[in-house]
Amino acid sequence: MTGNGEFHIGSMRDFYNASGDGAVGRIEYHQQGTDPQAVYEAVIRAIETLRSQVSVEDREVLDASLETIRQGDGAPPGAFRRALGTAAGVAALVGEVGAPVAEAVRQLLALLSG
Repeated sequence: MTGNGEFHIGSMRDFYNASGDGAVGRIEYHQQGTDPQAVYEAVIRAIETLRSQVSVEDREVLDASLETIRQGDGAPPGAFRRALGTAAGVAALVGEVGAPVAEAVRQLLALLSG
């Protein structure tokens, strides 16, 4: 991510998981086709949509999170992930209406950790 609103992630890669007694083969998770910029923008859109459906108090929390998320790489160290966590927390508290935010944040965090 950069301060100019463009999102950057290092190399994308496949993940393999084979576990348990007698595990044969592997489960492959391909992230090659995922557009990081699109996922980043989806998080912002989902939060913007959710903010109109929550209480004033939750809206204030989402607005503060959005301010940090929009900074991208320009956000202070750790602030970006905390803002994502805060937005996901509000999404979890409000239930089904927050599901799109929770899912978008989950996808973005998966890209960041990969």
